[in-house]
Amino acid sequence: MANTIPIKTPAELEILRKAGRILSSILKEVSGSVRAGMTTRDIDLLTEQLIAARGCQAAFKGYRGYPASACVSVNEQIVHGIPSAGKVIQDGDIVSVDAGLIYNGYYADMAVTVPVGNVDPEVMRLLEVTRESLLKGI
Repeated sequence: MANTIPIKTPAELEILRKAGRILSSILKEVSGSVRAGMTTRDIDLLTEQLIAARGCQAAFKGYRGYPASACVSVNEQIVHGIPSAGKVIQDGDIVSVDAGLIYNGYYADMAVTVPVGNVDPEVMRLLEVTRESLLKGI
């Protein structure tokens, strides 16, 4: 038999919903904290602290040797940027934070992109259009 994805029970679906709500609240808090002068490592550490404070485990940390709890990418850097104490966020940057957590044995994974300070209007337009496209796709 080929690999199959087991159908989730109503109880399992509720755990997945809860995991998603927890991670969504964490990313909202992280998004509100991102400022120029922070490093991508600062963002990672905050994400890790918030995950632990909610009784969850960071899903990315240690996965295939990955050293962080979040992937933090700046500007044109494609997703899955490795956080660094040397990468300082600047005014006008856009920062993407991708995080995953494990709650009661189930995973949630999501990402958010945050404009920092005075972002170029064309970049803001790109963020708006991609958000609209995502919502239409959902």
